[in-house]
Amino acid sequence: MINSFLEYISLEKKYSVNTITAYKNDLISFRDFLLLEYNQDNLLEVHYPQIRNWIVSLVDADISNRTINRKVSSLKSFYKYLQISEQIVINPLSKHKALKIAKKVQIPFTAKEINSVIENIGQESSFTSIRNKLIVELFYSTGIRRTELINIKENNISFSNGTIKVLGKRNKERFVPLLKSVSVTLKSYLEIKKKYTQNLEELFITENGNKIYETLVYRIINSYFSQVSSKVKKSPHILRHSFATHLLNEGANLNSVKELLGHSSLASTQVYTHNSLDALKKVYNQAHPRSIKKE
Repeated sequence: MINSFLEYISLEKKYSVNTITAYKNDLISFRDFLLLEYNQDNLLEVHYPQIRNWIVSLVDADISNRTINRKVSSLKSFYKYLQISEQIVINPLSKHKALKIAKKVQIPFTAKEINSVIENIGQESSFTSIRNKLIVELFYSTGIRRTELINIKENNISFSNGTIKVLGKRNKERFVPLLKSVSVTLKSYLEIKKKYTQNLEELFITENGNKIYETLVYRIINSYFSQVSSKVKKSPHILRHSFATHLLNEGANLNSVKELLGHSSLASTQVYTHNSLDALKKVYNQAHPRSIKKE
C-alpha cells in the first residue's frame, strides 16, 4: 500500500528522490506508531483520534511544529491518494488544522557583503577559488536552489542564448538568464575543470573529479560569508533570498521574480515582499504628493 503510493508520487507526480524518501520515512513512522500503540497495521482503518495521538507523541518528543506539519502533510497526501484510488471513502485528515508556526525572519545578505565575497575569491586563481566564485555568482545572479545548482550539467548551458536550463522541483524545467560577468567566470571554470575530469557531465565537481555534494556547497557559502557577515544564518538559501529581495527592492515585477525562482504560485514569492517593505516605504515617501520630504 505504501509502496504503491510511493510509485504514484514518483511516476505520476514526478516528486524528487529526496521528497519520496521523506514521505516514505513519515509513513513508516506512523505505521510503527500504530503497531506500538494500537497493535494495528491496517492503514485503511485509521481514525483521526489515532493520528492526533501520533501528533501528540511527536510534540512530546520535542519535534518542531514545522517538522510535524510536514510529516502530517505526507500522511494527508497518502490518504488523499487512497481516496482517489477508491480504497477509502473519507480522508481521516480532511478537517485537520496545521500546528501554528512562528514566522522566522530571514535576513538577506546586503549587496555590499555579496560583492565583497566575490571580490575576495576573485583574487585567487586556483581551481577551488574559481569554482567557488562561480557558485556564489550563480546563486546570487539566478536565485537557483542548492539542489538545482548541484545538478546543472555542462550541456544545460547556452552561451549563445545567455541562459542555463535548470531542473527544479517535481522535475520542472526552467531557463534562467546568465549575466555576462558570470559567463566570464563560467568559461574560466570550464577551462580549468578539464584538468580534473573530462568525463563527468555535471558542471560542478570536487578536486577529486567527483560530482559536488550538498554539504560541501553549504560549507563553501557559510565559510566565505562568515568572513563578511554577522548574520546568524549564512546558507545557499539566504543567497536565493537575497536575489529575490534585491530584485524586488529595485522594482522587479513579482510575477517575473516568481518565474525566475521557479515557484508554482505567487504565495511562495510574496514571502520576499516583506523584506522589501522598507524600500517600498522609501519610494512611497519620496513619491507621494502628500508626503513630507525631508531636505
